[in-house]
Amino acid sequence: MEEAVVGVVGLGTVGEALLGLLNEAGCRVVGVDRDLDVLARVEQRLKARGEGGAFDQPPLALTSDIGSLAGADFVIEAVDEDLAVKSGLLHRLHGVCADSAVFLTTTASLPLFRLATASRRPERTVGLRLLRPPAAGGRADVVPTSLTSGDAIGAARELTTALGLEPAAVEAQAGRFATGLVHAFVNRAAVMVAQGFVAAQDIDTAMRLGCGLPSGPLQLIDELGVDEVHAGLTALCERTGDSRYRPAPLLSSMLDRGTLGRKSGQGFYRYDDTGRRIAGSDTPHTHGSSAAAPLEHVGVLGSGTMARGIAEACAVAGFRTTLVARSPEKADAALAFIEKSLAKAVRRGKVTPAGRAHALTCLTTADDMVALADCDLVIEAVAEDLPLKRSLFARLGRVCRAGALLATTTSSLPVAACTEPAGRPEDTLGLHFFNPAPVMKLVELVRTPATGERAVDVAHVFCGALGKVAVGCPDRAGFIVNHLLFPYLADAVRLLDEHAVDAADIDAAMERGFGYPMGPYTLLDSIGLDVSLAILRCLDTEFPKSGYEPPVLVEELVDQGILGRKSGRGIRGARERVSPGATRNG
Repeated sequence: MEEAVVGVVGLGTVGEALLGLLNEAGCRVVGVDRDLDVLARVEQRLKARGEGGAFDQPPLALTSDIGSLAGADFVIEAVDEDLAVKSGLLHRLHGVCADSAVFLTTTASLPLFRLATASRRPERTVGLRLLRPPAAGGRADVVPTSLTSGDAIGAARELTTALGLEPAAVEAQAGRFATGLVHAFVNRAAVMVAQGFVAAQDIDTAMRLGCGLPSGPLQLIDELGVDEVHAGLTALCERTGDSRYRPAPLLSSMLDRGTLGRKSGQGFYRYDDTGRRIAGSDTPHTHGSSAAAPLEHVGVLGSGTMARGIAEACAVAGFRTTLVARSPEKADAALAFIEKSLAKAVRRGKVTPAGRAHALTCLTTADDMVALADCDLVIEAVAEDLPLKRSLFARLGRVCRAGALLATTTSSLPVAACTEPAGRPEDTLGLHFFNPAPVMKLVELVRTPATGERAVDVAHVFCGALGKVAVGCPDRAGFIVNHLLFPYLADAVRLLDEHAVDAADIDAAMERGFGYPMGPYTLLDSIGLDVSLAILRCLDTEFPKSGYEPPVLVEELVDQGILGRKSGRGIRGARERVSPGATRNG
């Protein structure tokens, strides 16, 4: 491949990324773009990356003249996702390039056969499917048509291998649907930023740490390019008539201003000449200070999975920790579970034997809330039942010392409604941990309109002491993660009702194409369809007609006892048994 001459036409987000990979692979590269400003920007960025030597070896040329591709062995078109534009370019390339040249089109949604025919050399034209901008070690599929010759397919695959791209093996239709799911997801995130609900970097931090995504939704928009995302959303909206694809006004205004993301140096974040994010432009908004009053004694109310996990994390961090359960038996069972969990953490090298021993000396259990009387912070971690939580906070308000912070771990209920009976609004807030609490790094720190600054500062310091990242947000149903995650999951379920798609293919496209740790259906089965249904109903109540309506298919599955992993059957194993017609959350 070092002797190959490769042309790239269209130096936007994808084209520029391919140009860099080709240059690093030792190919002789010709980059073509009709926009002289784009050429200047790409040249500056490549020089900055190579510290002035990017053009010495191997040769790399940037030009606006398509005729410069006459000697190319491969030409990759990466222009706008428009059938007429791509077809016209491929036809022009046919008149310029040698008959032996292989054409690769980066279309994500247009008919490949039609593009291959427009090239006038269908036997030498293949698709290069990239669901996100390419990077070394990333995923890409060479997609032939029935007319593509075997040697052209082999040459294209050899080229992608030389670039360090691995096959994604994503089914074409699944790739298109996955792209639509992601576009709707990032569009909602842009709406959230425009509403002033929370800052872009906090959204991205929450979605990365809470759901394990490789990049947050606003970071992904910057990577893809605001113009590309806007165009993709517009095309989806026009084709489907679905309002969820209507580009957020913020994206339209960014497009008008020319703040297109990484390629322009400014998007939701700022970037230097090499395309790296500028330090400080991606720092989450944090609060608190080391001067905040230190916590010594933490109480955890509850004995379920979340309560046990939080108590374990507190004890490992060295806090004197008291877990209060409903009965002596439940308290003993919780302690035994935590002991086993810590033993497993030692075997895995997550905790030292000495650390385990110290944690157990820090931890006590009880079955009476009086044991929480001298706590500096009490975290309620019982079931998502508003009357139950309110009754417990009424008792905490009477039992706990003045100035103690009282927090709820609710994932979907209004924090103010849960904590109001305590009668000390300035000292109450939400601390939404994620399962498993000892492992997951995110805590959504939810402040009500009455939460005091002292409570927020102390809670931030506390989360930091646990090794967690606290992201602040106002008291609104779904907070950050669930507010964005569950409409995405609901959209995925609706695909099963509205299209002949396979859940496994969509999951594979999200995992291999976008790098998500789980596809939407595997994630739903992991969370539990009953839990997901309850969260969607809660969100739909607060935000009617906003995409949170529980899909009928989920309701039918839950009615039939098909709840996901916990019941042994879920979406990934239930479609044959159900007639569609008839972030691991805490």
